[in-house]
Amino acid sequence: MQIITMRPREEKRIKEGHLWVNKDDLSHDLDVPPGTLVRVSTFDGASMGTGFYNPLSKIAVRLLACEEEEAGTAFFVKRIGQAQALRQLVLPNEEGYRVVYGEADLLSGLIIDRYGDYLVMQMLSAGMDVRKQNIIEALLTVFPTCKGIVEKNMSQTRTREGLELVDGVVWGTVPERIQFIENGLRLEIDLTTGQKTGYFLDQKVNRAMVAKLAKGRTVLDCFCNVGGFALNAAAAGASLAVGIDSSALAVEAATRNAELNGLTNCSFEKANVFDLLRDHLAEERAWDMIVLDPPSFAKHRGALRGALAGYAELNRTALKLLKPGGILVTSSCTQPVTEHDLMDILYRESARVRRRLRLIYRGAQAPDHPVLLAMPETQYLKFLVFEVADA
Repeated sequence: MQIITMRPREEKRIKEGHLWVNKDDLSHDLDVPPGTLVRVSTFDGASMGTGFYNPLSKIAVRLLACEEEEAGTAFFVKRIGQAQALRQLVLPNEEGYRVVYGEADLLSGLIIDRYGDYLVMQMLSAGMDVRKQNIIEALLTVFPTCKGIVEKNMSQTRTREGLELVDGVVWGTVPERIQFIENGLRLEIDLTTGQKTGYFLDQKVNRAMVAKLAKGRTVLDCFCNVGGFALNAAAAGASLAVGIDSSALAVEAATRNAELNGLTNCSFEKANVFDLLRDHLAEERAWDMIVLDPPSFAKHRGALRGALAGYAELNRTALKLLKPGGILVTSSCTQPVTEHDLMDILYRESARVRRRLRLIYRGAQAPDHPVLLAMPETQYLKFLVFEVADA
C-alpha cells in the first residue's frame, strides 16, 4: 500500500476525527488511479489511517480506517452490518430508512437507502465507485431478502470526483413503483425517476411532529415533493392540506399517495412556490399552518448570501399569510446555512412584518442520518416550528 504524506502542521483536524484530507493538505501527489487505497502519514511519519485517494478531487483522501485495512467485500459487509445494527436500534421496525450515511458511518462517499425489499445506493467518491461490485455483494449478504438494487448516481458531486453520471437497476428486478409504510401511511415512490433516492427520509420524525399539530387546521405544504408533510397532516385530521411543488411528476405521485390512503382532504398543485405565495398574499388568503421545506439553496459558502435572501423572502411571505395563532414550520437542508442563520432570519423578518414568534419545536435530520461530531458537514438539516401571533 502506497503512502501519502501530509504537510507539516496540517494534521490537527484529522487527528480530531475529520475524515477528509484536502489536496492542499498533502506534501505530494501519487501517480495512481482514482479510488486507490493508500495510507496517510504525518510529515513526521506517524500513520493517520487508510483511505481512498483521488488526485482529481479537492478531497484528495477520504479516510476509512485508523489501521491499515483492505476494502474488499468483507470490509463492506462489516461496515454496512454495523450501520444496519444502529438503524435497528434507533428506528426499529421501519420499512424506509437510510442504512448508510456516508462519513457518519465511516464509509465516506457512500449512501444506501432501504425501502422494504429494495435498496438504493449512491456512490459519491471514486473509491466507492470502483468497488461497486464489492458493495453489491455486501448488501446481498446483509440483506438476504433483497429483491433489487438501484444506483442513483446523478449527483453533481460525482463530476467533481471525475465520475460519470449514471443510474439504473444494478441487481435483481425493481418495479416501476414500490410501496412502503411511514408514520402509518402507505407511500408509493419511483426509485428510478424520483428525486434523490426516491424519498426524503431525513424528515421522517419531523413529519410526525407536524401531524400532531395539524388537526382541524388548514395546511399549506410548500415544496411538497411526493406529499410527505401534507399527507401526514391530512391523515392527522387537518381540515384541508394542500401541497405545492414545481415538479409535475412529484405532484402526480403525491396525488396518487393521497388516493392510496383515502385522503379526500388533501390536494396537490404544480406551481412555483415563491410565485404562489405572492399570489395568495395578493388574494388575501390565510392559512393556519404553512410548511416550508425547500431544496438546498447553496452547495457552498460562496452562494450563501443568495441562499439567505431566498430564505428571508420565503419566511417573510409565509408569516404574512398565517392567521394569528397559526403555525410556521420552516426548515433548511442547505449545509452552509446554520441554525443561527435561520433563527436570525426569523427574528428579523418577524419584526419586519410585526409578528411575534414562539419556538415550540426544534428538530433535525432523523436518527438514521447520524452526525459525526468531528465532521460538521454531516449535520445539515435545520427544522423549526413556531407559533405565530400579532405583535
